[in-house]
Amino acid sequence: MPTLSLHVNGHALSVEAAPQTLLIDLLRGPLGLTGTHAGCDTAQCGACTVELDGQAVKSCNVLAVQCAGKSVTTVEGLADGDRLHPVQQAFIDCHGLQCGFCTPGMMVSAACLLKENPHPSDAEVQHALEGNLCRCTGYVNIVAAVQQAARTLAEGQR
Repeated sequence: MPTLSLHVNGHALSVEAAPQTLLIDLLRGPLGLTGTHAGCDTAQCGACTVELDGQAVKSCNVLAVQCAGKSVTTVEGLADGDRLHPVQQAFIDCHGLQCGFCTPGMMVSAACLLKENPHPSDAEVQHALEGNLCRCTGYVNIVAAVQQAARTLAEGQR
C-alpha cells in the first residue's frame, strides 16, 4: 500500500492507504477521528464534511490519495486544545443541534464560510449550508449559531 503524507488537524502524518480508500474511511479508521460522520455515502447529506486546503468537501466523495500533501481539518481540529472554536461554542449556546449526527459537518461548513465571508447574511449562511442536511431542526438555530460565531470572531474572541 502507498504511504500518504498529509496534515490532519495541524499535525503532519504519514499513513498507509490503499488507492481506493476514501478520506472518511482513513479519518475514522486508522486515524481514529470519529467526529466526522458517515451518513449517506453518496455526498448528499454533508455529515462527512471536512476542510481540505481551505475548502469544505464531503469526505465520502474524496479519495485519500487525493489528499497527499494537503491539509485536512475535521471537527476535532476546529478547537484550540480545550478551547472550543466559536462555531462549536455557538452551536451549543444557540441549540443548533439536536441528535448531533449532522453537527460536525455543519460546523466545518460554517467555519469554512466564516473564513471566506466573516459577515454573512442569513441567506448566505443558508446557501453555504445547503449541502448539509439536518432531519431534526428547522435550521433556525443553526443559522443563529453561525451568526453568533461570526459576531464572536469579529470581536476577536478567537
